[in-house]
Amino acid sequence: MKKRKGIWFLIAALLLSLALAGCSSNSSSGTKDKEDNGKGTDTEEASSGGTLVFGRGGDSTSLDPAITTEGESFKVTKNIYETLIEFGEQDTEIEAGLATEWESSEDGLKHTLKLREGVKFHDGTDFNAEAVVFNFERWKAGSAEQFYYYNSQFGDKISEVKAVDDYTVEFILNKPIAPFLKNLAMSPFGIASPAAIEKHGDKFLHNPVGTGPFVFKEYKANDRITLVKNEEYWQEGLPKLDQVIFRVIPENSARLNALATGEVDLIDGVNFSDIGQIEGNPDLQTFERPSLNVAYLGLTSTRGPLKDKKVRQALNYAVDKKALIDAFYAGAAEPAKNPMPPVVAGYNDDVTDYEYDPEKAKELLKEAGYENGFEMELWAMPVPRPYMPDGQKVAEALQANFDAIGVKAKIVTYEWGTYLDKAKNGEADTFLLGWTGDNGDADNFLYVLLDQDSIGSNNYTYYENPEVHELLVKAQASADQAEREELYKQAQVLIKEDAPWIPLVHSRPILAGKADITGFKPHPTGSDLLATVEFK
Repeated sequence: MKKRKGIWFLIAALLLSLALAGCSSNSSSGTKDKEDNGKGTDTEEASSGGTLVFGRGGDSTSLDPAITTEGESFKVTKNIYETLIEFGEQDTEIEAGLATEWESSEDGLKHTLKLREGVKFHDGTDFNAEAVVFNFERWKAGSAEQFYYYNSQFGDKISEVKAVDDYTVEFILNKPIAPFLKNLAMSPFGIASPAAIEKHGDKFLHNPVGTGPFVFKEYKANDRITLVKNEEYWQEGLPKLDQVIFRVIPENSARLNALATGEVDLIDGVNFSDIGQIEGNPDLQTFERPSLNVAYLGLTSTRGPLKDKKVRQALNYAVDKKALIDAFYAGAAEPAKNPMPPVVAGYNDDVTDYEYDPEKAKELLKEAGYENGFEMELWAMPVPRPYMPDGQKVAEALQANFDAIGVKAKIVTYEWGTYLDKAKNGEADTFLLGWTGDNGDADNFLYVLLDQDSIGSNNYTYYENPEVHELLVKAQASADQAEREELYKQAQVLIKEDAPWIPLVHSRPILAGKADITGFKPHPTGSDLLATVEFK
């Protein structure tokens, strides 16, 4: 009898031990049995990995980076895919990525890249030169409308991409592209698994497979995207986290509240007026993204009164940029006068901005035949972006500015993906938008956003000027950086005169997170790699 009681005691002890081990395992993995915000328990250890919940303002339009142009998608795909060349931790200097070294011919028409060996896609297939060739041939064969970025950055300038051997790839150009290597580092050119593309076809945009630190797990439209640790990642010791969840919380205030209550760990789209509140909370911290952006109101040059340059100039004179900055940016921005920020080489500081002058605006409207004003639509962005934390409020301020000169602007908006598609198709009179640079080069602002070649991709205003086009194409092909900068400066003078935009601000975007987050380095391009992020 005593012997049997002892056995039961041992069994009970064993069961208790297993239960405790199970609790410990759950805590260290940073997961919960129930689907909530994915966070670990309060007893989670610093080395546990855990789950990071990233609260953002809008959903991704695609998880295939090659067929989108918007930052909400790149925010996710940057952690699934890798590019041949990478940017520095917080700058746009080029470094080794999936390619370890490269060599360019003197005439800029041939670029040879040596690839990293031993890298696997998430589906277990090999990354090699044939995979690189497959991706570039796919982009080239697709329509300009489908692969926006390939068209705007490379177009018909790449004549051939060939595999010299398993780990050497050669690019042959028919025209030099001065920022070619920087272009390769841009998020849209993440290398995808050929096998996965062939398997999923049109559904690949929701079944992404790359070589990056995180593997795609789940997508719930307008709710969340879940990524899990790539256990076979080629960089030893990375990623630190076990899981990343990107949650959609449209309202800035609701997103900040979710951070304060522990529903999320990290947020972007912080209202500048909330910075003091965040910094006064010992449980939170702020992160400043290096500025590489411009916010603007696009004036579609093919629509109604906006076809007239004087009308577009009048609208520029009507806008009080200082009031916008004071009201919505808490001083954490500067007025924009050019379509690219001052940190980009080739910026023309000699350009004189349109000053805030409603009377001058009225004079120009009268000269254009619109003395009594006119009616138009003003499209307000439905999601917060680093350069514009609240599109609706900015639209309302602009509406008041235009009303003061007799122009009646009706504010409209759409769901984010629809907004971009309709604006791209030239359906907006005026539209709020912006751009965070992809590679730190002037070409990525002026040519991509305002050249006639980019109509149908990123030139939503349908602006055309043959003289501007000639300058931008010449700058793109020149190997002389000083010559390129001078050409870009000349182009900015012409663009200012034509006024296809109202450049609004260059902002210094702020993100916020829990105080125990370390290793997070916001990137100026807006595509943040989360591989080094962990909890203290």
